[in-house]
Amino acid sequence: MTRQFTGFFIVCWLCSNSWADMPTGSIDRPNFVLIIADDMAWDDCGAFGNPIVKTPRLDSFAREGICFDRAFLTISSCSPSRASLLTGRYPHNTDADELHWPLPKEQSTFVEQLKQAGYWTAAAGKWHLGNQVRDRFDLIHEVDTSGFQLPSGTSGASGTFQESAVGEAKSGCTDWLRLLELRPKDRPFFLWLAAVDPHRPYDKQISDSPHEPATVRLPPYHPDTDKVRADYARYYNEIARLDQYIGGVLDELERQQLSRNTVVIFLSDNGRPFPRDKTTLYDSGIRTPLMIRWPVKISAGSRCEQLVSSVDIGPTILHLAGLPPDPKMDGRNFQNLLTQPDQSIRDYVFAEKNWHDFEDHSRAARSKQFKYIHNVYNDLPNTPPADAVRSPTYVEMKRLATIGQLAHNQQQCFVKPRPSEELYDLKSDPFELNNLSGSAKYQEELRIHRTALAEWKQRTNDQIPKMRTADEFDRVTGTPTAARRRPRWSKKRMVQAGLTAP
Repeated sequence: MTRQFTGFFIVCWLCSNSWADMPTGSIDRPNFVLIIADDMAWDDCGAFGNPIVKTPRLDSFAREGICFDRAFLTISSCSPSRASLLTGRYPHNTDADELHWPLPKEQSTFVEQLKQAGYWTAAAGKWHLGNQVRDRFDLIHEVDTSGFQLPSGTSGASGTFQESAVGEAKSGCTDWLRLLELRPKDRPFFLWLAAVDPHRPYDKQISDSPHEPATVRLPPYHPDTDKVRADYARYYNEIARLDQYIGGVLDELERQQLSRNTVVIFLSDNGRPFPRDKTTLYDSGIRTPLMIRWPVKISAGSRCEQLVSSVDIGPTILHLAGLPPDPKMDGRNFQNLLTQPDQSIRDYVFAEKNWHDFEDHSRAARSKQFKYIHNVYNDLPNTPPADAVRSPTYVEMKRLATIGQLAHNQQQCFVKPRPSEELYDLKSDPFELNNLSGSAKYQEELRIHRTALAEWKQRTNDQIPKMRTADEFDRVTGTPTAARRRPRWSKKRMVQAGLTAP
């Protein structure tokens, strides 16, 4: 599309759009606050069914807006998930589809479209997107992330983190309110508030009212031991701390009389940082606790059971701001679901798994009831990310496996080779434990979902890499390998060096 045609397209859109009559600096256009949790499972808050985790502010937030019960991410990996969200494109189309690959400057984001239309754009907390797209924001307060980045080389061989952030700064949320204080009062705004909580590593004591290990809820694929329960309790504590910071933002919006016309969006970038959760294509990895509050438009206490994807958020924000989405965006506008949640915008959501500390290449198509997963590199085990490999939970799983006491449903991380295809009935098997791909009864569902995935891959130009990217950690011990370097090179540089495929 030529630049002249793009400009003509935008002008035509604005002339026919209900927001077009508003001046560029109008404060009548909605503000946007996008809050991103780091490694929080979709069902680890009260609003989505976990009454144990202390999330009173999120629960209240949910009652004031709409909850999306079938919201999914395009990938369960931190930086690729954020790059996908920001661009409205599937990870393999962003050139930031592997962990720590920076988002290239050639990629367009919905943020610069807002900025060009007069919005003040700012970010605070975890950045994790590289340096080439920082200019899309007017202001960035980046949090120190050394707390979950192992040093490279010999300094990282011990597996010891070198943290410079202390106390509440480890939450990633301490600069959030600062943006609301600094915002220009005569312009609408967009805020990208990215937490570090509940990312590992976990401090032993961050709360005066910690969660009791005996009360945590464990999925059947994790062993029920004291060490695993203690690990979960610390994870819950970080979610509770995040909840308090979210409450602070909501209170400040109310204090500044901004609540009614501010669209507040909450979700997580990927699943729980535990084995068989984060980086996987199971619901515990790619399902996200999406909730949106906008009092002037959204009825309080709404719930939507339609399929939506994180790739849809960018186009939807642009539509709400009265702007045309970039034609390169892969996502769909779900604006109508905010007021008519029974409508449907898609029959499937799609997700991918790429390199994240360890090599892998898998794809998934999920309908309302079924999940199909294609494991291209099925010779590799479903190894958790490096932080989960070093977790107390995984150490316990390895110990129990060694002595022959790890239950069958808890061994999926160690299976090698794993099935090339997986099919699950989410209605009868929500934890995805019973692979139906070999069942004669489900061959038609297998065919339907396999076809849907193939069509998506063709439509989005998804290719199998011609070579594999080396693991940066040992799959058993979690210690760094010679392939690990920080900062990580971009995809373009690694391709030029022959370290990965284009």
